[in-house]
Amino acid sequence: MGNGTYFFLMLFENLGCIKYAFFSLGFIFYCVVIYFNVLIILAVFLERTLHQPMYILISCLSINSVYGTAGFFPRLLTDLLYDTHRISFEACIIQSVVIYSYAAYELTILMLMAFDRLVAISKPLHYNNIITTRFLTLLIVMAWLYPIICVGFAGLLTSRLKMCGNKLFKVYCHNYEIVKLSCVNHNINNIYGLIVTITTIFIPLIFILYSYVKILIICQKSSQDFRSKAYQTCIPHIAILLNFSVAIFCELTLSRFVNGEIPLELDVILSLEFIVIPPFVNPIVYGLNFPGIRKKVRHLIKAS
Repeated sequence: MGNGTYFFLMLFENLGCIKYAFFSLGFIFYCVVIYFNVLIILAVFLERTLHQPMYILISCLSINSVYGTAGFFPRLLTDLLYDTHRISFEACIIQSVVIYSYAAYELTILMLMAFDRLVAISKPLHYNNIITTRFLTLLIVMAWLYPIICVGFAGLLTSRLKMCGNKLFKVYCHNYEIVKLSCVNHNINNIYGLIVTITTIFIPLIFILYSYVKILIICQKSSQDFRSKAYQTCIPHIAILLNFSVAIFCELTLSRFVNGEIPLELDVILSLEFIVIPPFVNPIVYGLNFPGIRKKVRHLIKAS
């Protein structure tokens, strides 16, 4: 089988009329996710008082949510609505690159948020001199470029493999599942995938953990008022981090170690958590916990 072929997403078969219910729920959910995240982006963009590093990084999370869900939901809804559940080899590679670059972006942005809070709390008097607009822009550009280069090269390596199968038991194009369909040696893909996982997931998580542990130590030595303000800005970030970390851990564990050993329905739900839950939860958490964003969002809703 050559690479100019199609993959078939087998989990969409035999859904019957229930697929229309899934389509309706998926469409409504996608619209809500886009609406919430666009509100956050507009609030930060239009309100000058929100042109601060912390809020800019929050808007980057929302931009990433729009990007990631755009790589997943339109294709999902199409497969639910139509009887032909096939996708070209090239389109499948592109979807896998978009979804996994989204996941890598999420962690690099969360890492920048942790760094921003660490500087703000450990060096409050020098914060504006350290986190300058130019430096923040550089960090954001690097946070976007590195994941897309790494994940994009992984997609390129996969695209060079000769396929001997075309059935994917997933609801989206999963790079590791595509690699397993290859009939040639793919050790290079496995090794490179491990490197990408370490550099885009585990290293950012270690830095984030280090940052918040250090923040916690600083807070324990500070006054009650300082500690309260620090916790107020850090707790939403930690909640988002925990939510995404659990989701990405489920995805990595299911794809690499628990393949086929749990009920199919649970497998699907857990494997989708990292692409479905964070884009919905993130704007709610930030919209509720930051008065500046909450006030501007209310204004935008009333004006619409």
